[in-house]
Amino acid sequence: MPDTTFEPKRIVVTGGCGFIGSNFVHHVVREHPGVHVTVLDKLTYAGNPDNIAGLPSDRVELVVGDICDADLVDRLVSETDAVVHYAAESHNDNSIADPSPFLKTNVEGTYTLIEACRRHGARYHHVSTDEVYGDLALDDPARFTEETPYRPSSPYSSTKASSDLLVRAWARTFGLRATISNCSNNYGPYQHVEKFIPRQVTNLIDGVRPKLYGDGRNVRDWIHTEDHSSAVWCILTRGRIGETYLIGADGELDNITVLREILKAFGRPEDDFDWVRDRPGHDRRYAIDATKLRRELGWEPRRTDFAAGLAETIRWYRDNEAWWRPAKEATEARYAAQGQ
Repeated sequence: MPDTTFEPKRIVVTGGCGFIGSNFVHHVVREHPGVHVTVLDKLTYAGNPDNIAGLPSDRVELVVGDICDADLVDRLVSETDAVVHYAAESHNDNSIADPSPFLKTNVEGTYTLIEACRRHGARYHHVSTDEVYGDLALDDPARFTEETPYRPSSPYSSTKASSDLLVRAWARTFGLRATISNCSNNYGPYQHVEKFIPRQVTNLIDGVRPKLYGDGRNVRDWIHTEDHSSAVWCILTRGRIGETYLIGADGELDNITVLREILKAFGRPEDDFDWVRDRPGHDRRYAIDATKLRRELGWEPRRTDFAAGLAETIRWYRDNEAWWRPAKEATEARYAAQGQ
């Protein structure tokens, strides 16, 4: 365990109106009452100010802007102790259709942030994904570790890998006070309806048969977003500068199992879905070994009952139809145009 703890009083959270970022903002407000949060969000289709609505205005400020806006970023970073960088273009299908926004946001945006943090001496935490490591075979007992070579397979994951490498280089060359985390697949409230679990859940609420890519055997390592939030705070405040930590909760499940759990929760037969053609370059299996995070920083996941977490997530979507309904039609139209 580290001997010292970094205790920020003011932090900037980029992408704090997105799914994982907004859950982190809620976590900080609830668990760390002495911390003020400035959310910087461009409010693209995946960023929703309703995600942080109702949080105390004296603790949370929303600044609508672009992480590529160097002047804005410099001003905000000059007034803060730390930046936690969640903002990203993150949907694989969209990155295949048009990679350019992914390069702009994930690479140029990260560069803009780390340059500002370097100038002002702010601490920087970089939130990344396990997709930078490529995939594992279904019959491979191995899991990703911090030493796994990068093998990104989509435009999305390649831009996230690029941003990780920028942070590593800035830490080594310029002494940037940075840490990196690579996390497995998140689930929970406030996730956009384009993503796997919310899409299936909202389709079923609408009486529409869910759709499943390929053979359904692709494995993802699921973690509740609340556990991800607690891990990021742990790394930000107690992680070693320049280090990478993998975040996972031993939640490996294949997509067909997850879909059947959702169908069961709705009282539907387990085969009540449609198969669709697989996505190009669809990674086969992700699996995280979070030993370093647990051993060095003493972090442990608390939300490890996937069925219970899934049931809670389904209730949230049932109870918050007004939140997801406006995005549903356009999302399904986009999928239909892609034959999915």
